[in-house]
Amino acid sequence: MPARLRTRLRYPLVALIALAATAALPAPAQAESASAAPHFEQQTLFKASQDPGYACFRIPAIVRTTNGTLLAFAEGRVLNCGDAADIDIVLKRSTDGGRTWGPLQVVNEGAGDTHGNPAPLVDRDTGRILLAETYNTGRTDSGNCAVPCDRTPHLQYSDDDGRTWSKPRDLSDQILPAHWNSWYATGPVHGIQLTRGRHAGRLVFGVNTETWSGGRVTANHAALVVSDDGGDSWRIGATDSWPVAADGTFRQKPSEVTLTERADGTILVSGREQEGTDLGHRSQTVSRDGGDSFAGPFRAVPDLYTPQVQGAVLRRGDRILLSAPADPDRRRTMMIRSSYDGGRTWDSVDRGTVVTRDWSGYSDLVDVDRDTVGLMYEGGAVDARDEIRFARFTDNWLAPRRGPDPTTADVAAHGRPAAVLGGARATDGVRGGALGFDGADDAVRLPYREQLRLGEGDFTASLWFRYTAASGEQPLLWMGGIGTGQPQVWLRGEPANNRVQGLMTVRDGAAAPRSASVRTTGAYNDGQWHQLALRRAGGELTMFLDGAPVGSVAAPAGSVSRNSPFGVHVGQRMDSRAFFTGAIDDVRVWNRALTDEELTTGRTAPATRGTVAWLPMDRVGGSS
Repeated sequence: MPARLRTRLRYPLVALIALAATAALPAPAQAESASAAPHFEQQTLFKASQDPGYACFRIPAIVRTTNGTLLAFAEGRVLNCGDAADIDIVLKRSTDGGRTWGPLQVVNEGAGDTHGNPAPLVDRDTGRILLAETYNTGRTDSGNCAVPCDRTPHLQYSDDDGRTWSKPRDLSDQILPAHWNSWYATGPVHGIQLTRGRHAGRLVFGVNTETWSGGRVTANHAALVVSDDGGDSWRIGATDSWPVAADGTFRQKPSEVTLTERADGTILVSGREQEGTDLGHRSQTVSRDGGDSFAGPFRAVPDLYTPQVQGAVLRRGDRILLSAPADPDRRRTMMIRSSYDGGRTWDSVDRGTVVTRDWSGYSDLVDVDRDTVGLMYEGGAVDARDEIRFARFTDNWLAPRRGPDPTTADVAAHGRPAAVLGGARATDGVRGGALGFDGADDAVRLPYREQLRLGEGDFTASLWFRYTAASGEQPLLWMGGIGTGQPQVWLRGEPANNRVQGLMTVRDGAAAPRSASVRTTGAYNDGQWHQLALRRAGGELTMFLDGAPVGSVAAPAGSVSRNSPFGVHVGQRMDSRAFFTGAIDDVRVWNRALTDEELTTGRTAPATRGTVAWLPMDRVGGSS
């Protein structure tokens, strides 16, 4: 881009003030009626083609001021879409509840360096808007910040509703201890001001950091930063630290934390989970003392599927909302999920409200008014970084709270009823009844329990199936994650390829994921019942069909359940992008390798020792 154009677009603050003052913006919106019809609308807020001077916009964050103005922040990436090049913090303002927006303002110019990770907060007592942010030395390519990364926290503020901003000040002496000497990130998402208890008025936002020592990253830290004097001074509060082993593995690495105050004054803290050895990709904890300490370490929420991505939480009365992509493999399918018990449990992906099935990434949520929520998120038809969108929706546009699903029994020791989704119905089976699936949304999902994690040991999975489909992916049993990078085990029919396939993917230490698969010669879509089994034993992965082995390959060592949301699904891919058409009966999983004899004779008298899941699939009833 010509330098002349870049100069023209980067207004100094004085010019920005004048431009904002003359912009014809409507008055603040009135609260919408709670009885209004469900409503959803969205628009593109930041995009390179409509906001010249930038190659890419990322990292949305949004707050509502005491005057009702919405302030939408983002990183304006000048050279490319990389995380560590020339990056400005930019802003657009809306005085009518997000229906229209003013021009782009540069709040903090990187001038060749990276100034990003916006984490805005509003002090309701004074009206001051504070903006925490992080700096590092910029690059001219699209590479990441070199480790150890020279990241430092800064803060600036506005006392005129976001029109002008103070000069940033370095907060390193307050919230950057010497051992947090590598990665450091503020937010990126809005912070909060507490409203209840003895800490009412306190300002709180989240950070995540790393320790560098001896030539490597040795620890990860997720923390809250608090101020009791309106942002004049800050200190580190609650901190959750975990070591990183010499081989690069770690139990948990919560990062990019988002927080909301529950009705009882407790702070719910939800974090991105980054490749830990613990389960899942979303983790959370709480603080019961205003952010001074965590009540316990971050723990994974295994039934809350997301990819490794930043998200946002927002309490709306007794309901807490979470915005994040719902595809556990890749950043796509932006969804709003709800919790009605303070974050202890969350809607599953089949109960959430889909915002878009496009690619989607980082997001933030804001209260627009009594009945309206604002969602600012990265999205695009080609890439999640194509643009930043702003959506407005009413509370009654969200999917209503759904009653318990019907269930089918898991008769294994410690088993809990499995949810029957989409209306799967009983049909004739091999041993009494079976369940029929319509290929549209029918599935069976087991609630997570520790025994289902198969880990590094031998295992066997077995089921009966009957189908006639000639096309499409036909998922039979799916355990664990999805994609090429997540540990998993699955069985599926592939009629277009004239085969049935079984696959396992493992993680072993810090090594890259490895997979092994075995296939039949034939799709077995003849409408007859067939028994299918997959076994890992003695370093081999073997598939059995109707009691006889049909193929075997070397099985890599490692865990099939580490750092994956180890859900167990029957009749669907765990990302809900394919469903089975046919019938399935007698699904069983063992945490041991059955012998050839057991697999052969098991067609009439299945072994029970080591059973961790056993779904007879003979009836639907009750509720979960």
